[in-house]
Amino acid sequence: MKIAFFDTKPYDKEIFEKINQNFGFEIKYFKNHLSSESSVMASGYDVVCVFVNDLISEDVVDQLYEGGSRLIALRCSGYNNVDLKAALNKIKIVRVPAYSPYAIAEHAIALMLTLNRKIHRAYFRTRDANFSLQGLMGFDMFGKTAGVIGSGKIGKVLMQILKGFGMRVLAYDPYPDIHFAEQQKIEYVSLNELFANSDIISLNCPLTPETQYIINEKSISLMKAGVMLINTGRGKLIETKSLIDALKTGKVSAAGLDVYEEESEYFFEDLSNRVLTDDVLARLLTFNNVIITSHQGFFTREALSNIANTTLENIKEFQEKKTLKNEISFV
Repeated sequence: MKIAFFDTKPYDKEIFEKINQNFGFEIKYFKNHLSSESSVMASGYDVVCVFVNDLISEDVVDQLYEGGSRLIALRCSGYNNVDLKAALNKIKIVRVPAYSPYAIAEHAIALMLTLNRKIHRAYFRTRDANFSLQGLMGFDMFGKTAGVIGSGKIGKVLMQILKGFGMRVLAYDPYPDIHFAEQQKIEYVSLNELFANSDIISLNCPLTPETQYIINEKSISLMKAGVMLINTGRGKLIETKSLIDALKTGKVSAAGLDVYEEESEYFFEDLSNRVLTDDVLARLLTFNNVIITSHQGFFTREALSNIANTTLENIKEFQEKKTLKNEISFV
């Protein structure tokens, strides 16, 4: 099997080369994102391996199919960047449904703690020999209420950690796990109840037509004054303009964002020698109560190893014409 591997970073190549010793596939690594302009590079390859910022539009699907590709292997769980209808009856699509819920849940906690106790600000102060505590006051998380939107594997791990802090945990999910809730003493509530009662809200749901901009001007108006928002899901779960307005008024006291709705041109790249042309992202970066990380929630050794192993296992199943257990269904 010949694999065209797009959006390659040094850490991708290192871990996939190591794991591929157990599989023996022929992999060609490309630094380019997959797009209608770069898809010609995949001509003659059986499989195309892509990541979150590769765009698999109808044009790309057609070009890949004409070039002989019959499998798109996503090395991530989300697939909102894929035109599923265009791929129907042409190219099969597999993904990595779970690689390390601990990695992302722990990153969400790191964002909460850093914002609450102003660790990022304290770090830069002490580097400048400024040991003042003025402006660094936080709050006890014990006894506060956390709202978690999405109770999949990541959401469940996050809720268990939050319970460990002694927090009351509210959850919203259209498909609630009642047994888990009873076991962990989690309360499933309506979305409006979660908005109204949470001191911290964390987004851990997939991006779907139903969840796009689930955080918007109206939903923010229902929240407590001074709420903290954490997003380690997908950028378009939050309407960024509404978030900026709420940060300016203080309705939202802090925001931890591992994703951004227009991140594809920026995240995972070193742009330190260029002018940032995205005015909205530039505005977010001016707030000292906002922390933006570049989609690094998944970025642990364990998660990368799991991603590589599952991705190559998916390709092996395709090669051996077995049932693809991680195939995305076209619905």
